[in-house]
This record gives sequence, structure tokens and C-alpha cells, in this order.
Amino acid sequence: MVKIRLKRCGRKQPVYRIVAIDVRSRREGRDLRKVGFYDPINNQTYLNVPAILYFLENGAQPTATVHDILKKAGVFTELTLNQTKFT
Repeated sequence: MVKIRLKRCGRKQPVYRIVAIDVRSRREGRDLRKVGFYDPINNQTYLNVPAILYFLENGAQPTATVHDILKKAGVFTELTLNQTKFT
């Protein structure tokens, strides 16, 4: 199973990558694909929306924090639009 979760990159200042990763991997383990970036101090977010939609459509589950980030960015509205467009 694939999850979309945060991977910490900063030492003193926390900076996170949003990655698609296998559930059995550890937090700093090898990821399948980098799909975004999140900086909580400067409140900056970069999302690769087509890659995120691809993983969500194929059954990936976001963690609670990533779910909130994606919801704030409006990714789930795009996901529902894509699903209604094809059915």
C-alpha cells in the first residue's frame, strides 16, 4: 500500500518533502516519488498536483497532516472533478 506523507529534510529548521512512499518504509526511507514540498516556518507549499492526483486515483492514502495540506490547496476538489468527468 502506498501513502503520501511528510519526509523531514531540515536539521535545525524543519522543512519537509511530501512523498509517495510504501507503508512498510521508515519515515526517512526510500520514496517512490517526490510530489511536493512544505515549509511550516515560512508557510510555503509547492505541490505537483498531477502526480498527487495520479497516486490518489490509484489508491494512495494521505496521512492526516498531508490531508490537511492538500485540502487547503484544493486538491480534493480537482480529484472529484476528474472522477465525475470520466464516469
